[in-house]
Amino acid sequence: MQVDTRVNGAAHSLSVAEQETTLETLRCQLGLTGSKRGCGQGACGACTVLLDGTPVVSCLLPSSALQGRAVTTVEGLGKDGLHCVQRAFMAEDALQCGFCTPGFVVEAAAFCDRWRAEHGDCQPERTQVAQALAGHLCRCGAYASIYAALQKACAGEYDDDQGEVPRHDALEKVNGSARYTVDVQLPGQLEGRVLRSPYGHARITRLDIQQVRAIPGVVGAIELCPRGRHLRYTGQEILALCAADAESADRALRAVEIEFEILPAALDLESARQPGSPVVYETRRSRKRAPNTSEGPLLPSWWKGNVRGPFTVFSKKKRTARKAVAQAEKDPDWTLVDDVWRTQVQCHTCLEPHACVADWKPDKLTVYSSTQSVMRNAKDIAKRWGLKRSRVQVLADYVGGGFGGKAGVDGELRAAIDLSRAVQAPVRIVFSRRDELAVGGLRPGQEMQLKLAVRPNGSLAGLQLRAYGEAGCAIGNATSPLFRIMYPDAPKDLADYDVTTHAPPGKPFRGPGGPPAFWALEQAVDQAAADRSECPIALRRRWDSSEVRHKLYDWIEGLEVWKQRGPRAADKGRFRRGLGLAAGSWFYFAHASAKVLVETSPRGIVASTASQDIGNGTRTAIARAVAGVFQLPPSQIEVRVGDSDLVEGPMSAGSRTTASVVPAAEEASLGLRNQLLVICSEQLRLKNLEPVSGGVSHAGGTLSWAQVLEKAPPLSQLGKRRKDKGGFFFPLAIDGLAVGKYLAATVQLTQVEVDTRLGRVRPLETWMGVACGRLIAPRLAQSQVEGGVVQGFSYALYEERRLDPQTGALLTGSLDDYRIAGIGDIPPIHVYFEPSGFDNVISRTVGLGEVVTLTPPASLANAVYHATGWRPRRMPMRPDVVLEGLAR
Repeated sequence: MQVDTRVNGAAHSLSVAEQETTLETLRCQLGLTGSKRGCGQGACGACTVLLDGTPVVSCLLPSSALQGRAVTTVEGLGKDGLHCVQRAFMAEDALQCGFCTPGFVVEAAAFCDRWRAEHGDCQPERTQVAQALAGHLCRCGAYASIYAALQKACAGEYDDDQGEVPRHDALEKVNGSARYTVDVQLPGQLEGRVLRSPYGHARITRLDIQQVRAIPGVVGAIELCPRGRHLRYTGQEILALCAADAESADRALRAVEIEFEILPAALDLESARQPGSPVVYETRRSRKRAPNTSEGPLLPSWWKGNVRGPFTVFSKKKRTARKAVAQAEKDPDWTLVDDVWRTQVQCHTCLEPHACVADWKPDKLTVYSSTQSVMRNAKDIAKRWGLKRSRVQVLADYVGGGFGGKAGVDGELRAAIDLSRAVQAPVRIVFSRRDELAVGGLRPGQEMQLKLAVRPNGSLAGLQLRAYGEAGCAIGNATSPLFRIMYPDAPKDLADYDVTTHAPPGKPFRGPGGPPAFWALEQAVDQAAADRSECPIALRRRWDSSEVRHKLYDWIEGLEVWKQRGPRAADKGRFRRGLGLAAGSWFYFAHASAKVLVETSPRGIVASTASQDIGNGTRTAIARAVAGVFQLPPSQIEVRVGDSDLVEGPMSAGSRTTASVVPAAEEASLGLRNQLLVICSEQLRLKNLEPVSGGVSHAGGTLSWAQVLEKAPPLSQLGKRRKDKGGFFFPLAIDGLAVGKYLAATVQLTQVEVDTRLGRVRPLETWMGVACGRLIAPRLAQSQVEGGVVQGFSYALYEERRLDPQTGALLTGSLDDYRIAGIGDIPPIHVYFEPSGFDNVISRTVGLGEVVTLTPPASLANAVYHATGWRPRRMPMRPDVVLEGLAR
């Protein structure tokens, strides 16, 4: 079918297939990759374009509908340069990973133009912005800044260029030029697909890989079945094939002939612990192949059926803790909180799905991957395929979110690499949204039996925990470290257990183990305060030895909303309001041997490291660290990341990136600056040298750094991360990871409104105080906090992976069924950073990406309790759960 249309002002005559979508035409025929496929069902908005000026989702719009119409993509916004909305998004940092940004920008630009034509230069209300952008999702949670950006753009505040912007790569993300793995297109590239198990537990009885290779259109096929063709979870890889295009690959996948023997399955925490339940790992050998759901190494532990554990290494004076609990159980003068807290399985569901393009050549393997660790993946790939490390290069220019789910050599990499080796051509594999929700990454569910004993004088006598993790067929559940570091002086009897099921394996999710742990712990603390008729801050102050968190308590107590906090369950009508408080701590991690290379080039100063930017701001942190030494605008520093061939850099996980790269970048920059000063002194014969803003002052005037670089030969300086003055918890780095002695801290206050008729919990406003040392990029730090709050609220209120109880098939396989928070669900978020502390930490900076996700669920739950007198014990707090609880 021939279609004549105009795209971004240019006329095109296009040949399109009957079922081809506008998104496919734009990306594949015209190379306009700014519009993204996030879901393929019109639920996320990432593919939004303008059709004759009206926003539409291009993933659902047939290309045949373009006849005689005009299309504008993100690349075509703005007649001369950038649209005011694009400038506003840059200035307000209304983006993080940037994958969803083009869709937001296009929709927001249409609204802004319409608003200003009808209302002039004034700000719309939050509700009007939320309604306009209701069809868009941001998994990073940049909604607070998106509100501000669109409101200010409508008021005409960004009609002119604003100069320096907070985020180093903001321009590429707002104009659609940022290149993600899903955008990679190599000459001769084939499209790969993976056939997955439709059953939770089965054995393949018939599969002929030669028959698969003979299917018309198939270029290559490989078997991915485990040993014995024994399948242990729904979604497990069976085979992968590749064809010339996506349509041929899909058709071939449907033509595969396969038969199964369906076996009994244990699909949830309860059934897996029952006597006689089907065992996931029957032998010691099979247990050794169980996936690891944690970020750390697996330590040996006992197995009994599907239960592995206990893991008790983080206990402290556990006999004392047990005695304290026993005393509290029999002595009415003591306070005992004894309850069971449950959390659901949560999907990572990054908007850029898992994606890989593998190009196996005789002399080199190049892998384009949406990954959180280019360097470690390159090492692991070389080891797995028996290649020299120098023959493997992993590239990740831009990454559309990770949150812990993209840290390893996952299924899409293994399939793409093996296929590419088999057919000797580049092969691309991208997860569908259903695959992403099924196996792309899952935060384990938890059942936590918690007892907390308080003496009559109000001191914490002991804490006892039994935590059962539901990570599918994976092991490595770890909530006890979080219980150990919070209120650290108290005796604690802590035990973690794994309960394996025939469900997809869990993975680390932002703050692994943390949000569930603090959901239980901070509610138990809140209940202890209530049982003692004591202020929840006063109780925490007594138990909490963190000096910086005491300053955060001071900040909370100074808020007017806290001063006006009334008694519990004071409201008696349908809508009841309450305030909830929660505190949290997270580890200080760093990549012990991280390096940054800073060098001169004809373009200026270039900094590079084999790390990646997943929206956490790695480029920005490095640029600001280097620019600070040279007293230059950060935009004048070129930053190279996302390439495993660069000098050793950290993975983006565990809040380690900034704490790793900034000290190395500052050290390298100081070394390079000193080299340049020597050149000024010895070669240019300048005297009385002094670094100043933008250059060097000398006895005869001032030279800019650009002038100095013109006269200097190519120079480079390698910076390494030095040890902190205070040392580390452990003397040796574990898998390259050093664990510092200091803890990031948060305190969060949330106000909610509970609809007692419909069961809806609505956050009205939230305040978060954070102590994480020196802020390298303050605006991006605020964005990280806001995003963490959004993800925490989404987890607590909406998200829940659901499986068919008979087969294990995924029931929540789309973004229509798996609910994540949208812009209209998010209240105003107020952020305070405590500037003191961490003086013995190198560069005085620790990470904050994890710590800000810990307290949102507990602060919501404590607010619900304050509003209604009912204590939530299970997540998510769905309306039916709330109504059932209130009825009790």
